[in-house]
Amino acid sequence: MKLYAGVDLHSTNSYVVLLNESGELQYKKRLPNDLQTILCELKPFDGIDSIVVESTYNWYWLVDGLQEAGYHVRLANTCAIQQYSGLKHSNDKTDARWLAEINRLNVLPEGYIYPKEGRGTRDLLRKRMQLVQQKTLYL
Repeated sequence: MKLYAGVDLHSTNSYVVLLNESGELQYKKRLPNDLQTILCELKPFDGIDSIVVESTYNWYWLVDGLQEAGYHVRLANTCAIQQYSGLKHSNDKTDARWLAEINRLNVLPEGYIYPKEGRGTRDLLRKRMQLVQQKTLYL
């Protein structure tokens, strides 16, 4: 049986959800942002097809660690994801479940997982662009 994971990533913790092929909830838990803890929690589950990680400022450590552990990881393009209609409020549980659901349905708008070797340069150029834009904003 295939399982599909969604991870709502925050600065100090993550909410992890696993759904089966029918969309039934198999696992849900808030975990500290510690790679070994997350890997230990995922280890008992065979058949994890892919894990979607929310693209936030701090995704590098989690994506890299999961990939090194052999998981197929997908990075969610959070700007392109639309919440399902009828949702009255959003929280970590519903966000993680929605990520797992659009992963299961294979309709996830994906972000590019930039290779580790070039991330430093890319981040430096992004910061430079931000500073230039800020400096020229009032000219």
